[in-house]
Amino acid sequence: MVSEQNLLAQLSVKVGNRLRDERLMLTTAESCTGGLVAAAITDISGSSQWFERGFVTYSNQAKSEMIGVPPELIDKHGAVSEPVARAMAEGALLNSRAHVSLSITGVAGPGGGTPDKPVGMVCFAWSNRVTTLVETKRFKGDRTQVRNQAAQHALRGVIDFLDKAEA
Repeated sequence: MVSEQNLLAQLSVKVGNRLRDERLMLTTAESCTGGLVAAAITDISGSSQWFERGFVTYSNQAKSEMIGVPPELIDKHGAVSEPVARAMAEGALLNSRAHVSLSITGVAGPGGGTPDKPVGMVCFAWSNRVTTLVETKRFKGDRTQVRNQAAQHALRGVIDFLDKAEA
């Protein structure tokens, strides 16, 4: 059985190969994963060919200051929402030289959940300056499991997003 860390590494390599082949650069905007995706990517020798930068925007203030998420959007929808995930992905692109972005914002637990936004709820977005796709998933497990599943899903989403962009 493949460990969670090995799976994340394998997905990072797959994403990297695809981006390198298409001569595209990726940027990340992570909240609940705290840079887990960027760390997995930068563990790969040569990832600077396809990874431009990563933003860890854990606080609401960081989301606004670093990647331009409007505070009103966070106030209206909450940090864990599809509108904020969209703004994070689009803001990461605007504040980088990348061609593609991914964003992750969620409730990793064990605390912080509400009836509307339970522990394990994670919102994602992928953008390429023309199109942005958003999605919400619910993961089960402890904090580490939720974060790992979210990071894996975000990387799988890059491949799916590139496939849809080509179609």
